Amino acid sequence: MVRPNSESPWGNYFAFLHVPIPKVKPSDSQFSDPLEFVRKAHEVIKKKRSSFGVVLTGKLLEIMKKCRNSEVVARHIKRTSRNSSMLISNVIGPMEKLSLANHPIKGMYFTIIGSLESLQVTIMSYAGNLRILVQTEQGFIDSELYTRPLHDASDMIYDDACGKQ
Repeated sequence: MVRPNSESPWGNYFAFLHVPIPKVKPSDSQFSDPLEFVRKAHEVIKKKRSSFGVVLTGKLLEIMKKCRNSEVVARHIKRTSRNSSMLISNVIGPMEKLSLANHPIKGMYFTIIGSLESLQVTIMSYAGNLRILVQTEQGFIDSELYTRPLHDASDMIYDDACGKQ
């Protein structure tokens, strides 16, 4: 990463992937098979990820940074995220466990502070474990009502993916 002209240069990179949130009803066939729902969502994201719009957005941000400065890019990113209703961010974390002053770190999360979205989901892997953080504005979502179906859906997807019944 730190070598010149490496495939994955070091630093923070932004890309905007505008994906509509699907409306799912309990009567839908996708709802009965959670893995099928995940596969279809993965297909949509894969198509959008390899679209020309993502490349153009990345190049635009690079050009803005070279011609102007980082503050102009930050304002553009803030303006774009302000027009979003939900933000999902992901980071590939360390593969091995870390320690700080000889104290092992059990878990690690990250979040974006001061964002303007009503709902924000950040995803990070740390030492082979997936960490998901959901952040909402105060009073926007009933946390109990939100987390129960989320845990149930995660368990259903995990059981289907592992072949457990």
